[in-house]
Amino acid sequence: MKDFHCCATCQHFKVEKKAEGMRYYCSRLGYETKTNHKFNCWSPKEQVIKLMKQK
Repeated sequence: MKDFHCCATCQHFKVEKKAEGMRYYCSRLGYETKTNHKFNCWSPKEQVIKLMKQK
């Protein structure tokens, strides 16, 4: 799991393209984050769950 656990693999991770650049945020927590951050509320995307089961 440690190889997969980060914000970018969470189902609540969202990306918005803005004039100033990209905005990465958590739709559950409601604040900006980065792709490599880790939080205890992590809920992996379906495709990530499948990859974890393969390992």
